[in-house]
Amino acid sequence: MSTTTFTNRTGGTSTGAFASLNLGTHVGDDPFRVEKNRAVVSSLYGPVQYMNQVHGDRIAIIEEVTDELPTADALVTGIPGIALAVLVADCIPLLLRSDEVVAAVHVGRKGFLNGITTKVIELMREMGAQKIFATIGPHICGSCYEVSQEMCDHVSAIFPEVRSETLDHKPALDLLAGLVKVLKSHEIEIEDQSRCTVEVPDLFSYRRDGVTGRQVGLISL
Repeated sequence: MSTTTFTNRTGGTSTGAFASLNLGTHVGDDPFRVEKNRAVVSSLYGPVQYMNQVHGDRIAIIEEVTDELPTADALVTGIPGIALAVLVADCIPLLLRSDEVVAAVHVGRKGFLNGITTKVIELMREMGAQKIFATIGPHICGSCYEVSQEMCDHVSAIFPEVRSETLDHKPALDLLAGLVKVLKSHEIEIEDQSRCTVEVPDLFSYRRDGVTGRQVGLISL
């Protein structure tokens, strides 16, 4: 039975803009505090594999937990007991599970456009996944993700369902709507645990705060 969870910003040792359960090592927080925060997560969920996320479409297959982080935006494993982590502060943390294989996927605008979700699903099926389920975690909502008109037009020309607007009628993107369409096209059942990172104070949000920490989505077989 796979385990899925999403952390928030409470229960750690970091202070200031990173208070308190910041799990990102690349955001300017005290490395010692981040290490302690990651130890808290490992004590609850077992060995955790993180990745060096770059808004690309590379997928790393994990056979053992290593401190040498793979540069990727999705992690996949068929080995029980390894928790895969995706770091986020506005992007969508997508967790995909089956009885045979699980994946943690970083779905930001660039990754979405690069088709990372479909690539992960195809790889999971190549690795033997039968029935795949998706859990979508907290991320910036379609009325908070304001973008330029040019960017809105560009993305919605490819995925019309992502076109959105803010409460004051400025152009915005609803990546969730696009992701849901992609998942449904692959006949994947969806559990939506969305909360808006900008609107919810106990979540880290880069769009809201600029300097901030990272929470994670975690999944394991």
